[in-house]
Amino acid sequence: MVASIESHPQDALAGLRRWQLERDDESDPGGRIYRDSAGTIFHSVTRILSATAPEQQQEALRKWLERPGSEGDRALAAERGTLTHSHAEYLLKTANKLVRNTANRRGLWRTGSDGLERAPKAITAWGLEKAIQGAPSPSWSASGYARGLRHWIAKNGTAIHAVEFSVHRLHGFAGSADGLLDIAADGGSSRLSVVDWKTTRKSAHACMETVLEGYKCQAGAYSLGLTERTGIQVDQAAIVLARRTGSPAVTLVRGQELRDAEQRFLERCSCYFSEII
Repeated sequence: MVASIESHPQDALAGLRRWQLERDDESDPGGRIYRDSAGTIFHSVTRILSATAPEQQQEALRKWLERPGSEGDRALAAERGTLTHSHAEYLLKTANKLVRNTANRRGLWRTGSDGLERAPKAITAWGLEKAIQGAPSPSWSASGYARGLRHWIAKNGTAIHAVEFSVHRLHGFAGSADGLLDIAADGGSSRLSVVDWKTTRKSAHACMETVLEGYKCQAGAYSLGLTERTGIQVDQAAIVLARRTGSPAVTLVRGQELRDAEQRFLERCSCYFSEII
């Protein structure tokens, strides 16, 4: 069964900018849930992934949390991630507004084969640069991460379709993706991509493969939710891991690899819900 969607992908996507579920962090001891207007419960993507993570990863997290000072480190990491995400959200929303105003005034929109409207890449580049110039400086704890992330966005983002869009699916999960952008690819072309911003204090090589696997499954969840809610199917997800210094470490999940990540997330959903019912 597939949820009803708008006849035009652009209209359907616009609907995802408004969060349609009520968030509940208190009533379920297992973690965050959401409810729709009919009272149907959806479990957060991150909760599902955390509960179904490999035992080795869960044990490593438990040991890290037992370290002296880990509570403060965790709070700082959460603050750093929130500030970095907020900075990227500000840039993209501000740029998108500038681009839309300019493209509307000049009649520059072109509709792609996927049904989504696009302004010329030069207008998007201009909008991003103007947004960067006027953006407030992030707190010191996130300044390096935000700087690397905004440079990557300005260099690689060629169209902005949605920022912080929400999805939920009949499989019982819900979440919020960081963006739906066209990302520059080799040869001058671009790919419609679900993007997910992450932060880490470690080098790119220090990111455990199991952690990256979780990120891929998370991107798969957002891709699945996007298709169910709008009919739009992306062929790429970009996991952008911002670091304290230097450029972000970027993992592109393309084509069949993304379809496989979607399937692995559904398998983890099945395992998760079979254990809580």
